[in-house]
Amino acid sequence: MNIETSVNIEKVIVNRRSYPKLVSPAPDAAVVARMITAAIHAPDHGRVQPWRFIVIEGDGLDALGELFVEAETIKGQANPSRLNTLRQQPHRAPMIVTVVANIEKDHAIPPVERQVAVGCAVQNLILLAEAAGFGTYWRTGPMAYDAVVKRGLGLSESEEIIAFVYVGTAAGEVPKRSIQSVTQVTQRWSGGKPQAWV
Repeated sequence: MNIETSVNIEKVIVNRRSYPKLVSPAPDAAVVARMITAAIHAPDHGRVQPWRFIVIEGDGLDALGELFVEAETIKGQANPSRLNTLRQQPHRAPMIVTVVANIEKDHAIPPVERQVAVGCAVQNLILLAEAAGFGTYWRTGPMAYDAVVKRGLGLSESEEIIAFVYVGTAAGEVPKRSIQSVTQVTQRWSGGKPQAWV
């Protein structure tokens, strides 16, 4: 890897933001393929490849909204305002990539390590989208953990949703972030109590 490439990678990483407002166009199939290719090159203990990806757009966004409404209604929480909000949630972007982890418990690689691997895959996917000129927003919320939603999306009992990655063209101002300094989060250890890094 040359210096120019490494600088460009660093720039994409440090400039990445979560964009609450995402509009059309979404990435085309070629860009989505690049995003998922980047995702599946994430670190993966045991080479388990515990991930899969469900791309939702167009009519699928309507169907996902109705699935959210169904999940909420089954709970007996059918407040009309809440149901309307859930119905509209998927339309916060023109595309959602649902990232799924297989966390089957009877496996040599602990579930937490597979969850972390899939989290790394999400990061790679997001960074590739950013490099390709698109904005993203990593969301979860109650619907990501709901059994009705998971079944509706075709998940097995051993799978869980790690992310609803909303994808589109960023609109509005670039969100500001408050970032800690390296010295705030880094320590040096050589035995005993960790010390200040520098």
